[in-house]
Amino acid sequence: MNRQQTKFSCKKNKAALTFYPIHMRKHSDKKVIYAALIGNSAIAIMKFIVAVISGSAAMLAEGFHSAADSGNQIMLLTGHSRAQKPPDDKHPFGYGKELYFWAFVVAVSIFFVGAALSIYEGIDKLIHPEPVKSIILPLVVLGLAMIFEAYPWWIAFSEARKIKTGKGFASFMDMAVRSKNPTVLVVLFEDTAALIGLLVAAIGITLAYTTKMSIFDAIASILIGVLLLVLALFLARETKELLIGESAGRRDREKINQAICTMPEIRQCGNLLTMHLGPDDILVNIDVEFVDGLSTDELEAAIDRIESRVKEAVPTATKIYIEAKAVKKELAGSKKTS
Repeated sequence: MNRQQTKFSCKKNKAALTFYPIHMRKHSDKKVIYAALIGNSAIAIMKFIVAVISGSAAMLAEGFHSAADSGNQIMLLTGHSRAQKPPDDKHPFGYGKELYFWAFVVAVSIFFVGAALSIYEGIDKLIHPEPVKSIILPLVVLGLAMIFEAYPWWIAFSEARKIKTGKGFASFMDMAVRSKNPTVLVVLFEDTAALIGLLVAAIGITLAYTTKMSIFDAIASILIGVLLLVLALFLARETKELLIGESAGRRDREKINQAICTMPEIRQCGNLLTMHLGPDDILVNIDVEFVDGLSTDELEAAIDRIESRVKEAVPTATKIYIEAKAVKKELAGSKKTS
């Protein structure tokens, strides 16, 4: 694939901005989303039907949970699609942050559709208790739901494990905090919460039916809501940081500094500013001071080498801006003498 590169250089200050194409892991990410969407849609329909038949609040809460998850997958697919739009005059750095926006909307959706409705239904069942009418059908559906849920969970887990190994994260929680790609993590955490919720619902329904005390069913619904609330708050916090502009990871920043500051043409490195415009789209801005005595051609060659070394060290550095301090000083001195 030929790399198209647009470069803007200014003869006065030797600042250069280079755009590289974005290479997003969209195919594997979308595979995870589609698997979760198909599974959650089928599960949601089964849960709502059984909730009406059995009168179980926990089953209804699980229906809300699966319906919210299905909507979330659609929103993640929307984010993936919109993030691929090319840059334009209004958005010169592209639309990569669309993915972060829709991931944040997913967190809000989990909060309102999943957590709030589940907690409300549980409280309503406490105030107006109703016996669980059936146990066989709910447990059969919950068992089938676990099977349907296990497949997309395994796909999401496998992809997350690849990311964890490839990026060198210490653990899945470390990856959840430091990763800049919310797609796989959102699906993985959703499916994990779903499996836990199914187990809670099964225990609540069983206890409510065998003891004839609907309080267990109501408590199960509330616990499912609390689980979704914790998940929603965690995802909202992490996606918010990416949405407002989070820097590249410490390891990537160190690689960029190492690539630039070890060049013989560089006397000193200044501020390094980075920001994720997408999971695989990093904006890099760095101040450098060149050694004295370099000609114009040598400066241009050095800038080209900086761009190449940064791209080699951190392939996701797609937009690179270099500010040459030494040339600015030289220009300032020439203005004073004139």
